[in-house]
Amino acid sequence: MLSLLHIENIAVIERSEISFDSGFNVLTGETGAGKSIVIDAISAILGERAYRDMIRTGAQKASVRGVFTDVPEYPWFQENGVTYDPETIIQREIYLDGKNVCRVNGCLVTVSILHKLGVLLMDIHGQHDSASLFDEGNHLKFLDDFAENQDLREDYCQKFSVVAQLRSEIEQMSMDEGEKLRRMEMLRYQITEIEKAELQPGEDEQLEERRKILQNAEKLADGINAACDCLYGNDESDGASALLSQAVREISKLSRYTDAFQNIQERVTDLMYQVQDVADEIHCARGDLSYSDRELDTIEERLDIIHKLRRKYGTTCTEILSYLENAKEGLDKIEFADDHLERLKSMLLKAERTAWESALILRKNRKQASVSLSERILTELAQLDMPKVQFSCEFTELDLMANGADSVAFYMSANAGEALKPMSKVASGGELARIMLAMKNVLAEQDQVATLIFDEVDTGVSGRAAQKVAEKLHSVARNKQVLCVTHLPQIAAMGDTHMLIAKYEENGRTYTTVTPLDKEGRKKELARIIGGSVITETTLKSAEEMLVRSS
Repeated sequence: MLSLLHIENIAVIERSEISFDSGFNVLTGETGAGKSIVIDAISAILGERAYRDMIRTGAQKASVRGVFTDVPEYPWFQENGVTYDPETIIQREIYLDGKNVCRVNGCLVTVSILHKLGVLLMDIHGQHDSASLFDEGNHLKFLDDFAENQDLREDYCQKFSVVAQLRSEIEQMSMDEGEKLRRMEMLRYQITEIEKAELQPGEDEQLEERRKILQNAEKLADGINAACDCLYGNDESDGASALLSQAVREISKLSRYTDAFQNIQERVTDLMYQVQDVADEIHCARGDLSYSDRELDTIEERLDIIHKLRRKYGTTCTEILSYLENAKEGLDKIEFADDHLERLKSMLLKAERTAWESALILRKNRKQASVSLSERILTELAQLDMPKVQFSCEFTELDLMANGADSVAFYMSANAGEALKPMSKVASGGELARIMLAMKNVLAEQDQVATLIFDEVDTGVSGRAAQKVAEKLHSVARNKQVLCVTHLPQIAAMGDTHMLIAKYEENGRTYTTVTPLDKEGRKKELARIIGGSVITETTLKSAEEMLVRSS
């Protein structure tokens, strides 16, 4: 669970440290006081998106640190090379330049890796979750999550991917006769054009290198001659080879009188041999430097042919030859398309049969789970003062699709005697809040997350329904840590721990504080929620009665 949250320079919160307990933690405050900022700070250490706009004006960075206790030894720690500690500390720093620095138990991690840990630690439910309930595209996932269908879905998806690949190949090959003839004619032309050139792998590089030599042949010849003169010598001077030979003879004379020159003689002798070897190589190069204008013209003509092919089929001869092979394969496929198409269709039939076997198993499991899901949601809704609601999972059987062969939509009737209709058409705001809470509570039973956050999910709820929602949240908090941002006194009164979020101004700056409330503080805050800014003896008495009833 989350036991400590330290916030620095997040929006109007300059610095705050909040301690949370197990059970039911409620956060209240005036509209705009900063309740959502606390949730944003928690989201940041869970690896959700964070923006530099979150940084308090005038600060260079914002930081959030969370201390989580009794954290299980998830495989995540070993997989990401992070030291495991049942008291896990997560810290995130957000800089003005957009850089984010995330640490878990002192180890640096990326935001995406942090997010994978975040979903294991906490689950945040906000008003936006209502939109996901309205969206029928999400209903199948809700049902699969409840049914714990991950393995069945993965098995089906693997088999369906084979079906999808074969369908794609068949579609590509199923062209009309005119398109088939046009495609074959184009491929034959391309094959003929490339084959006529009789290219060799790497030929273009060799020709360009030879052209470079021929274009600079005169300069090469002059340079080689000059180098030969330096090494061999000429009529005007001795070359390096002759001078080194003379040096060896002179040094050998000195070696007769002292051994001190023996090593020098050997080194100079090595130099002499090396120079002679180099001189021989340069001499041979001079002999090989034969060229003609006709050869250069021939190379230019050849490179012109290659250049035209490059513009169409690839940047090198190797790529052009690879294109040739692909064109031949493409032509073979079209010429023998009928045979290949029949083979693909036969393979598709087998793949579809295999996929249908998995799809039907998945469908059966979904329908069984839908009955249980409906019963559980109706039970929850009855506890939330909606005993007359009808709820069902409506199935539409489809062809093989990415998620199976089913479409699922949640239907309900909020009032007795009314026909079942899609949720989006019958649920009011208050009803939807309770439906969402009921569904979240049911799905949370399959979830190992230790902490649930409810961010103003009680919008549109009042009176008796509000009391039922409060009791339900308190009930959930018996098994999980619950953090709830609320504006309802019924919910605030049920909290085990109550935090007041307040905003004030000082020296032209806005600040937000988070303060744990004692019994007297809770009474005053409940009176404010009940009666507004003017607190009277009557509202104080009502607040005290609510606290007594909730204890």
